[in-house]
Amino acid sequence: MTLLSESDRSALLERFLRYVKMCTTSDSTKADEGLQPSTQAQWQLAQILMEELSSLGLKNLQKTQHCYVYGFLPGTPGLEDSPSIALLAHMDTSEEVSGKNVSPQIHKNYSGEKIVLDSGITLDPAEDKYLSQAAASHETVITSDGTTLLGADDKAGIAAIISALSYFNDHPEIPHVPVEVIFSPDEETGHGMDNVPLNLIKSKCAYTVDGGHAGELECECFNAFKSEITFTGVATHTGSARGKLVNAVTMASAFIASLPRHEAPETTDGYEGFYAPMNIEGSIESAKVTLFLRDFTAEGMEKRRALTETLARSTALSFGGKAETVHTQQYLNMKRRISEAPGVVERLINAYNKSGVPVVMTPIRGGTDGSRLTEEGIPTPNIFTGGHNYHSRTEWASLDQMARCTEVLINLCSNDIQK
Repeated sequence: MTLLSESDRSALLERFLRYVKMCTTSDSTKADEGLQPSTQAQWQLAQILMEELSSLGLKNLQKTQHCYVYGFLPGTPGLEDSPSIALLAHMDTSEEVSGKNVSPQIHKNYSGEKIVLDSGITLDPAEDKYLSQAAASHETVITSDGTTLLGADDKAGIAAIISALSYFNDHPEIPHVPVEVIFSPDEETGHGMDNVPLNLIKSKCAYTVDGGHAGELECECFNAFKSEITFTGVATHTGSARGKLVNAVTMASAFIASLPRHEAPETTDGYEGFYAPMNIEGSIESAKVTLFLRDFTAEGMEKRRALTETLARSTALSFGGKAETVHTQQYLNMKRRISEAPGVVERLINAYNKSGVPVVMTPIRGGTDGSRLTEEGIPTPNIFTGGHNYHSRTEWASLDQMARCTEVLINLCSNDIQK
């Protein structure tokens, strides 16, 4: 059954457009240094969301010193003491593509033509199966103008959550359980849960609204480590360098070239892990490589860490230099802990079914704030938002799929299955 009216859909679109026009790009360097939020721009959206949550009747509103927004929606009469659930989305957008001066373009009743943006970038349904499916259903597609990302990751999730809360506000006759809402900063930097106010969260289960195509339901993700390899060489004048110079930049370059080419992000999919060089910097005397390691199993990750160390050491020895490798855990696969609480996923599947959305179980080839929250003992599956091609100028979102996400959230919160 369709819950949202045309007025509800229009309000959902208006919210989404308003959010994406706000620049909230995060900064991984500052986040790695411990600054949260990593950019001041995130405070502006946090304040707006505080005001919106207040207008929708949420209680115990908090905007923490680290820019987390928290609110509590009491259950309706008779459900006040029911176990609560938490809904999460993140406010920041990726720094990989500019998020400044986003100019959203609306393509109503999209019918499958190539979308040529002002920048010359083209979205072609012949190359994008999800865009082709959106065309078949004549969905309303939103893109940027091609000079920036769109910001559906994760402002589509924020818009869906706010719209679900608005629905309950407009329909007090609809029973629902208590709901906690958390909007977080710096998810894109991997630090989204560093200072999450766990003392405020009473829910025993949570759901991130940070997925992709309609129907996707994600309960597992990568194990993720960041490896920083520092190569130390010997500097000397290049004119008299023979037999003396040990070039750390050359060592770092050779190390990257030695990584398995068939295990890179651009050559893998599904359940395949990878090695992803993210940054190289330095000089002749010292150069550092930042490498992301991803694998779905703990055993696979152990092998990746070991191979990284072996390749770094052997590369340095071949040049007569030194290498030091430091591994930092970013997040772990949430599959095992979520499987220990099957009722959390069962409740969500029931909400999908009630909303008429076929369930598609897929692994997250990345991570969400739910990965970290699951580690803290709160199992947190991930829900689709209708956003696609994240972190790129070809990013797009479907209003129809955002509306379906909103209806899933409404049914999730009004669902009477509690386990």
